[in-house]
Amino acid sequence: MRIMGLDVGSKTVGVAVSDAFGWTAQGVETIKINEVEAEFGIERIAELVKEYTVTEFVVGYPKNMNNTIGPRGEASENYKKMLEERFGFPVKLWDERLTTMAAERMLIEADVSRKKRKQVIDKMAAVMILQGYLDSKN
Repeated sequence: MRIMGLDVGSKTVGVAVSDAFGWTAQGVETIKINEVEAEFGIERIAELVKEYTVTEFVVGYPKNMNNTIGPRGEASENYKKMLEERFGFPVKLWDERLTTMAAERMLIEADVSRKKRKQVIDKMAAVMILQGYLDSKN
């Protein structure tokens, strides 16, 4: 029984899963989506839910710095509703302010090329979202 962390954007969804004990988060993949075409990657998430025996979701919730909710936050709220309707699992929204910037900083410090960073940044942000949630529980 694992928890899946998701960093939802308009073009990609970064995916991470917890270990079986709920202590650590590992990056899984980045799913390409198309928000404009209403393609949200739910079928691929369903495959990963089955593969990793997921029983809960944590979705990044991008609040503005003044704690208000903008368009991306509303998109995360809608994604949460889709997951709840499809899977019936608990779905938590987790404040993700600055996680993408922190993930990029970490990759830069690790001397990862710009091209490679672009390929893994969303997955890394999903790891940071999920790890923050797991740390708050333990």
